[in-house]
Amino acid sequence: MSVQANLLQRLQHARIRHGSSIALIWLPAVLVLAALAWRLAGVGPALALLIVGAAGVAAFAWRSTRRLNRQWLVRQLDARRKDLDDSTALLFADTATLKPLQQLQRTRLRERLQTRPAPDLREPWPAPRIAIAWLLVAVAITALLLWPGSATRSAGLAPVAQQGPVMPGVPRLIAQRLRITPPAYTGLPARNEAVLDAKAPQGSRLQWTLRYAPQPESVALVFLDGERVALERDGDDWTTTHRLDASVLYRVIATGAPTQPAPPLHRLDAIVDTPPRIKVLAPAQNLTLATRGQRRWPLQFEVEDDYGVASTAQLRITLAVGEGESMVFSSQAVSLRGRGGARGRRFDTTLDLTSLGFVESSDVIAQLMVTDNRSPAPQVVRSPGVILRWPPDLGRESTGLEGMVKKVLPAYFRSQRQIIIDAEALLKEKPKLDADTFISRSDSIGVDQRLLRLRYGQFLGEEAEGPKPLPTNDAEAPSAAPAAEEVHAVDDGHDHAEDEFAAPARFGSMDGVVAEFGHMHDIAEAATLLDPETRATLKQALDQMWQSELHLRQGDPKQALPFAYRALELIKQVQQAERIYLAKVGSQLPPIDMSRRLTGKREGLARRALPPVPPADQEDAPAVLWRALGTETGSAMDDLDAPMQSLQRWLRENQSRVSDPLAISTAIDALQRDPSCEPCRQSLRAQLWSAMARPPAAVQRRSQADAGGQRYLETLGRESDQ
Repeated sequence: MSVQANLLQRLQHARIRHGSSIALIWLPAVLVLAALAWRLAGVGPALALLIVGAAGVAAFAWRSTRRLNRQWLVRQLDARRKDLDDSTALLFADTATLKPLQQLQRTRLRERLQTRPAPDLREPWPAPRIAIAWLLVAVAITALLLWPGSATRSAGLAPVAQQGPVMPGVPRLIAQRLRITPPAYTGLPARNEAVLDAKAPQGSRLQWTLRYAPQPESVALVFLDGERVALERDGDDWTTTHRLDASVLYRVIATGAPTQPAPPLHRLDAIVDTPPRIKVLAPAQNLTLATRGQRRWPLQFEVEDDYGVASTAQLRITLAVGEGESMVFSSQAVSLRGRGGARGRRFDTTLDLTSLGFVESSDVIAQLMVTDNRSPAPQVVRSPGVILRWPPDLGRESTGLEGMVKKVLPAYFRSQRQIIIDAEALLKEKPKLDADTFISRSDSIGVDQRLLRLRYGQFLGEEAEGPKPLPTNDAEAPSAAPAAEEVHAVDDGHDHAEDEFAAPARFGSMDGVVAEFGHMHDIAEAATLLDPETRATLKQALDQMWQSELHLRQGDPKQALPFAYRALELIKQVQQAERIYLAKVGSQLPPIDMSRRLTGKREGLARRALPPVPPADQEDAPAVLWRALGTETGSAMDDLDAPMQSLQRWLRENQSRVSDPLAISTAIDALQRDPSCEPCRQSLRAQLWSAMARPPAAVQRRSQADAGGQRYLETLGRESDQ
């Protein structure tokens, strides 16, 4: 054997020793895990874990031996043999590439290795570590073998209190446990219940563990709807699993004796996952008018859910451009990432109106769509749509169905701008006018401001200024046709021409007092027509008009202009607040089939007749049983069997009409088990009262009038005859 082959063989032995050492150290841990899986899950999972673990240890050992290569061999020989002159690498080099001096050195190295063999490169066995590892394995496996079986583990079950006498040979439940494992998406931990009644999220996995004494032949869960689930015996315990999809009633039936009492009913309530709840934080209103120069629109949504919502949501943006039939719609979706906890997230964004194409006569509609974490079918919820609308042109009346505008305020509310124009024109002409003319024209504009202020005051319940003369017997009679300027001598914003042409009222009469000192407004409820916020804005506008009038009447229009401008701004706010915007959609009527006109054919037409009213003596199942339970106490159950069966069928078909159908079923079962139980009878009757249909409303006949009422009616009759 050549020197190179001998060295490579020693390298292979070193690799085998290193890999074996690693395997002997880590393989005991795999054996312990496999033994634990055997005790918990059985032979199949334990064998699978053993195979996978052994393969993993082998792969780890092989990967560790890869560092033992030729470079490692050269380093080891140079370190252990000083006579090799740190030239061991020449033994594995290509002969054609070596120089004469290197070839000479290579020959010397071969002679030295033949005279004195290379050292053993295998590392020593890690005996202490291997011994400790296998000793721990032995202790762990021994403990697992001595681990108590299912019979001993059942000591963790909750004891069951005996509710009846112990019958010899009849299996009785002595210990029980109900383990509830909610779905993973809820994030709720698994829990154990000491009773067989429970409330759990819909889709939970339920595991029953029961123990009987003496042991029955079989145990099964019998649900009220007829489903039957058999339990399997594991030592002294009986176990089974079931998925909770809906609220049910069930009983545990154990066979093993010819006669035994019926076990009680148990109740399982499935908690339904509610859909997410979305709240719009910004904007504060569903319909918002864009301000002048607005380029961005901030949106904020808050989403809450009982088990958590997805971290991302979709914001659907719809842009409506145009009016009437020429309106064009475009939609796009934007993904938003929420912040906050899983059960409560906030989704914020700011829309760039310029990039969206928000122009005149357009609307932007935003709607958030979120999903919860329910698996396998998440629930999708859409938020209410929020609208950003281009402000309408206040100087134009809208017609048609493309967004009808109803004006509440009169058209003359726009005359404040004319007062400002007149005041500014007067200031420009001031250098050309003398002082008296300037003051006179300023006072004239102030009078116009006063008249406008009085007209606005009508909508706040204010009356006209200037008292009327008191009526006296020596007063002159009014002329039959007063002049127009006399009719409106006092301008309070109302047209009293018709009242003053009317005949004078008699002094002292109620009609005369009303006609002389008061008048009826065209809109009686004008003072209360506006909402409180709009009334406050209009009151501020009146205050500004008063200051503007004050300075104009004093001949100082320059000081009046700021108040006039402020009054105009407040009036615009009132105009925008007092408009009612209708949806920009028209009625979608079905097309008319012209071929059927005047033919008399009635095929396919829906009946217009109202559904027949059930007779008054036809009662539903709850009412029939409720009436039967109201008979004498202790009546035979034979009289109640038919109503009870009818009620159970009625419950299966009308569960939505009853708030708690399982409670009624439980009360029926309790009465069937003990027909002489008077509290059970009263409990069932109380449950049926809420399930009974309410009688339809009927017109009650008015009771006959007593003596006083009869005299009152006779008096009214005599007055009507007169």
